[in-house]
Amino acid sequence: MADAESVGRTILARAGVTVGGDAPHDIAVHDERFYDRALSDRELGLGESYQEGWWDANELDEFLTVVQTADLRSLVKPNLGMARAALGARVRNQQSKRRAAANAQAHYDIGNDLYERMLDKRMIYSCGYWREATDLDTAQEAKLDLICRKLGLERGMRLLDIGCGWGGFAQFAAERYDVHVTGISPAREQVAVARERTASLPVHIEQIDYRDVDGRYDRITSIGMMEHVGPKNLGTLFAKCRELLDPDGMMLHHTIGSNDWKTVGDPWFDKYIFPGGVLPSLGQIARAAEEHWSIEDVHNFGPDYDTTLMEWHRNISGRWHEIPHYDERFRRTWDYYLLGSAAGFRSRSAQLFQIVFTPARQRRDVYRAIR
Repeated sequence: MADAESVGRTILARAGVTVGGDAPHDIAVHDERFYDRALSDRELGLGESYQEGWWDANELDEFLTVVQTADLRSLVKPNLGMARAALGARVRNQQSKRRAAANAQAHYDIGNDLYERMLDKRMIYSCGYWREATDLDTAQEAKLDLICRKLGLERGMRLLDIGCGWGGFAQFAAERYDVHVTGISPAREQVAVARERTASLPVHIEQIDYRDVDGRYDRITSIGMMEHVGPKNLGTLFAKCRELLDPDGMMLHHTIGSNDWKTVGDPWFDKYIFPGGVLPSLGQIARAAEEHWSIEDVHNFGPDYDTTLMEWHRNISGRWHEIPHYDERFRRTWDYYLLGSAAGFRSRSAQLFQIVFTPARQRRDVYRAIR
């Protein structure tokens, strides 16, 4: 029987990866335990062994891109523990109200000092729109304006922003389009910043779960929030939005999407980055929207997220020295998160969807797609 190193090198060679090579996607192994760990725990083992410093890549984003493009995970069978964890995630609601609050706080409340150094000036934590932009600030402003134009925002409208983050979109929409915004987030530190940022504007920020919102709105949006809803709750989200939206209203969801119908998330990302997160496929979204919603427009600009993530990585890489309380293990974790995510979009394993919806069975003018 072949040893773990031989098997590991053979699998890596399927993607053209050489251990000790000079190509951007080649790796150096510092601890031979890497092979056993990656083969036994697959994605989780690959990520955790990187966190521990057992291996490095000449360019981590390029290595993870070729790994995903070659679908090397399919060559390694999941172990019994991984299978049990996946089954448990299918049975349990990973995004119940109680868990959703804890999941959000685990990622978004780790420290505004980190996000302030990584993101653009508005602290927009979602994909920018790089069609004409040349820098991160411009790309994020272009994305926010694109959403406003797709929604046809007009002065005095009532807008609900589900998952409002640090209030960047609420501020933009209120200032540029003179609308009244209600923003919601379960993350305490985000809410505090959002309230401060929008204090002088017709904006109301609440720390609340989307399932507990009431009122009536002309427009609804969520930007980078559907990934956290979970497959068991997509129908609940769409039903709640239908309850909240005026019959002649419109909504837009901006979400990372999967090519496949998934019920569980990536085990490494679930454990270290986005607990309970599952990327929805277009099929899952369409199924959840059936009967009550018309899909007016689907816009995929997934490759723009690759560019956005690389800008975030460049920003934080140059400023780690300003926040030394984040240790070396955290830095490697964050590098793996950002560069692994960029690889997902570069390999087209992940997509970025903006989807416009209107209530079904309502007479209205033709929706003209905006780019």
